[in-house]
Amino acid sequence: MSKERARRREAREREAAIVTAARGAEAEKRERRDARKRALTSRSPRRRSRPAGVLAIRKRRRLGVIVAVLLALNVLVWVIFPDWRLGLMVLLVSLLVGSVLAAMTSRR
Repeated sequence: MSKERARRREAREREAAIVTAARGAEAEKRERRDARKRALTSRSPRRRSRPAGVLAIRKRRRLGVIVAVLLALNVLVWVIFPDWRLGLMVLLVSLLVGSVLAAMTSRR
């Protein structure tokens, strides 16, 4: 009876040792992965998250509309008129007008 209990205990301890070794290997693997990730991300600049307020969303939407309209205008000019000088001039004017519109539509 006691030999049987000793064998069972020994089997349980062996299984526990295997599980502990597996957990240790997994933890070591996780630590190495985290160290690689820290080494790579420490060199790159931090990325700031975008403000998520109502005003920030409106501002992004306004700027998106301005960019979309100016982009559509430029594509339309490039498609309709084959002259590259006219297209380039419209592109430059749209950059200037876009920055002025963005400044005029901002609340500041």
